Amino acid sequence: MMKLAVFASLIAGSSAFAPAQVGRASTSVQAFENEIGVLPPTGFFDPAGLSDGISQEKFDSYRLAELKHGRAAMLAVLGYVAPETYRFGYDLIPGELSTNDIPNGVAAIKAIPFGGWAQMIAFVGCVETYGWFTSPTGVLDLPDDILAKRQTAELQHGRLAMLAILELLRHDSQNLVKPGFDGLDNLITGLPFLYN
Repeated sequence: MMKLAVFASLIAGSSAFAPAQVGRASTSVQAFENEIGVLPPTGFFDPAGLSDGISQEKFDSYRLAELKHGRAAMLAVLGYVAPETYRFGYDLIPGELSTNDIPNGVAAIKAIPFGGWAQMIAFVGCVETYGWFTSPTGVLDLPDDILAKRQTAELQHGRLAMLAILELLRHDSQNLVKPGFDGLDNLITGLPFLYN
């Protein structure tokens, strides 16, 4: 029995030194490896295989969703961090609630009344419906190489912001459950002069 175990381990160990089979890239990777947002060293990164066997139109709709989620995440991170240092001080509900009275982060969800949420949802709905905040032509008038660099940068910033807002929400939610769990009083700990 011992000889069999040793023989099996030798066989298993020798396979580690066998040449690796070089597989062909899937057709989806080959089809989308030249898209904007693909960067070395990872190239086209799709570990879940969401792009396997999809059309260019479906890929474009996925990319548009990624772009919109990235833009929303960038605004969310800004909206999460900015109130730590500055408040506009206007009345969210005239005579009842000022923005100075609303706590930061996740705690603000309960503090904002229905009227405040209605204002925010109506504003976002108008932007989505009427397409405000775009250039008159709808696209930037830049040379193709500079436009591609800017579009790639926007995708990368959006990807980072999606991770950042998830971590901010996780940290803040954990702080609500167990206040001071990390021993820090403020969200931005590396810049203490912001709170003076």
